[in-house]
Amino acid sequence: MTVLITGATGLIGQEIVKQCHAEGINVHYLTTSKSKLSTTANYKGFYWNPNNNEIDHSCFEGVSAIINMVGASISKRWTDAYKLEVLESRTKTAQLLQNTIEAYNYKIEHVVSASAIGIYPTSLTNYYDETNIQTSDSFLGEVVEQWETAIDGFETLGIKVAKIRIGLVLAKDGGALPEIIKPMKFGAGAAFGSGQQWQSWIHVKDLAALFIHALQNNFEGIYNAVAPNPVSNQELTKVAASVLSKPLVLPNIPKFPMKLVLGEMHMLLFESQRVSSHKIEAEGFNFKFANLRPALEDLLL
Repeated sequence: MTVLITGATGLIGQEIVKQCHAEGINVHYLTTSKSKLSTTANYKGFYWNPNNNEIDHSCFEGVSAIINMVGASISKRWTDAYKLEVLESRTKTAQLLQNTIEAYNYKIEHVVSASAIGIYPTSLTNYYDETNIQTSDSFLGEVVEQWETAIDGFETLGIKVAKIRIGLVLAKDGGALPEIIKPMKFGAGAAFGSGQQWQSWIHVKDLAALFIHALQNNFEGIYNAVAPNPVSNQELTKVAASVLSKPLVLPNIPKFPMKLVLGEMHMLLFESQRVSSHKIEAEGFNFKFANLRPALEDLLL
């Protein structure tokens, strides 16, 4: 089997590539950087420039499925220009893939695409599963709505589509975790706001394995990619400090100074989504890291 991966050189994409190879799956990948092109027996790169509607369409040759991970990081300051980049890096790329598949009549059977739990409204009390129809009116909620609509366009080509709504990804060398623990190393760790906001997290290895599971089992529809046991921000902070053997001596950090420092992006620290993993577990997926402490010990020790 050969799969085309967008975003293959990113944090999650690299882990997906590693697990694809472990499963004997060949990888084609698209990159906007010609210096990242390589050609080996099971890992072949192709150039694209979605801003110019440019793509090496031979990336689809021999490919039966796509894992779509492309998208500008949300962890940079949200200027108006960057907010547009966050949106278009998800929607325009999907449209370019669809247009190319249709123009050259490539026989793609399945697309497994990243999405995000940011579509769910912030709440301290709700417990969201995939049947929830409420959507957040935040910037991220709007992005995910348009992103998923763009992904649905693959269905008009007769392609099965699975949308994987990703929670807070915990990884050693990127994403939120290094930023969360950075102040702890200097004895300055603290929870944000009330600390009661829910963090629906997932270990990067489980996330990659979930994408492979969805691919191999021809999943269709929406699936939450979160570990079975979400925690409060206070608990996440406390467990991380405990694993690092660092004290928590500061009071919780209020919203106002973080808004001054981060601008609109500060909402990432204060929004609350408690999200269910029941559907993916019912489909036979087993989490290696279902609880926070073992996940953090694996990543931090």
